[in-house]
Amino acid sequence: MAVDYAVIVVYLAGMLAMGWWGMRRAKSKSEFLVAGRRLGPWMYSGTMAAIVLGGASTIGGVGLGYQYGLSGAWMVFTIGLGLLALSIFFSARIARLKVYTVSEMLDLRYGGRAGIISGVVMWAYTLMLAVTSTIAYATIFDVLFDVNRTVAIVLGGTIVVAYSTLGGMWSITLTDMVQFVVKTIGVLLLLLPIAVIKAGGFSEMKAQLPTEYFDPLGIGGETIFTYVLIYTFGMLIGQDIWQRVFTARSDRTARWGGTVAGTYCLVYAIAGAVIGTAAKVMYPDLASADAAFATIVKDELPMGVRGLVLAAALAAVMSTSSGALIACATVANNDIWSRLRGAVVRDGGSGEPHDEVKGNRAFILVMGIAVILIAIALNDVVEALTVAYNLLVGGLLVPILGGLLWRRGTAAGALAAVCVGGVAVIGLMAYYGILANQPIYYGLLSSLAVYVVVSLATPPTDAAVLAAWRERLAGNPARPAFEDGTLAPDPAGAKDVLNRRTG
Repeated sequence: MAVDYAVIVVYLAGMLAMGWWGMRRAKSKSEFLVAGRRLGPWMYSGTMAAIVLGGASTIGGVGLGYQYGLSGAWMVFTIGLGLLALSIFFSARIARLKVYTVSEMLDLRYGGRAGIISGVVMWAYTLMLAVTSTIAYATIFDVLFDVNRTVAIVLGGTIVVAYSTLGGMWSITLTDMVQFVVKTIGVLLLLLPIAVIKAGGFSEMKAQLPTEYFDPLGIGGETIFTYVLIYTFGMLIGQDIWQRVFTARSDRTARWGGTVAGTYCLVYAIAGAVIGTAAKVMYPDLASADAAFATIVKDELPMGVRGLVLAAALAAVMSTSSGALIACATVANNDIWSRLRGAVVRDGGSGEPHDEVKGNRAFILVMGIAVILIAIALNDVVEALTVAYNLLVGGLLVPILGGLLWRRGTAAGALAAVCVGGVAVIGLMAYYGILANQPIYYGLLSSLAVYVVVSLATPPTDAAVLAAWRERLAGNPARPAFEDGTLAPDPAGAKDVLNRRTG
């Protein structure tokens, strides 16, 4: 394993070096949180694909292939579909808003009264996403170095926290590009063909396995529908995904770069299912389906190649973990702490100016330590991730998409949808069980019903707020609006007008 160890050590050292280099570029809030909104198509596509294809998509995707055959691709496939939908229909408008968080978008759309509650929900989601990604280090480092779970989590988590804290989004972007290349080589170009060859080719796989392993819908229609609700819709509204959209150099980059990344996800989904199906032929009696990836890598790959493929798995986990971590810290600082701090200032507290880069860096460090500690204490990854996605989709999908698509939606309707949808999901998970499908079904329906009813029962959103919102969507954030909704000819007062409208 000496050669494999060397490959992994070089890879990890490279991640830290990227973090140090990114620190030299991140001199402003925009550079630190959204890479200066300067990413071109190539870097944008690579980093977007890297963040959505994490440990669940790699190790879990192979595990689903081992358990269900080719239909095991559906989980990752729905992630790709969600990214395609986001990129084609919404990303251009999102990029033109020039905000930092989803809650800021809600504030702009509804007039400054929907952000704090949505910020708390989004923070809980990104925290759990970072935690579950961090737990995945235990599986990989156990194969690599035969270390216990806690040491593995601390080792992997510390590296991610270190480079994320140093350079923010620039460091994460650079490391994600490396991780994207490593994943492509390790999983698609090496592990996929080797696994198929070792299993005897597709003809032997078909001869050895039941026919349902090659049924595209073998995993079940209800399961596929649930994946669409959770993962496809989750891709449309997650802070971790939106924060990558904010890094795009232009709305054209966001649209086409995201489309390329979404297409890559579809290919990755099929590859993982095929690898898992091949593993079922070679190892029909594994105790756990999730062990399929590590087993085939450990037993079937030559040295050096084994190290590269394990580095690919590590890359998948790190990209999602770092993306979720900076999203969690951004929401905690900009949507929660900044609002509380602003309230203190208005009540007579200190109004001293502060270093925004330093403040965001401190929040990444604090959130990173919290993520490592929670990951050590938490055992059930699937339940934690299900709670996170159920809260996100059940509470925030309707007010976010409603704000983008329905002019009549109001702040009262949005707040009601967040509260009712979130409470319904939590209550139904307690009643039916965390892994049941009913909580997300009924939670979404209740959120939608309340949003429509309350929005229609309350006064429409102020015309000035909607006019300013339309200008932001059109890429003209500087022009303010008067009370009647007409645009002011002089953009100099834009900030004052928006501040008055958003409180």
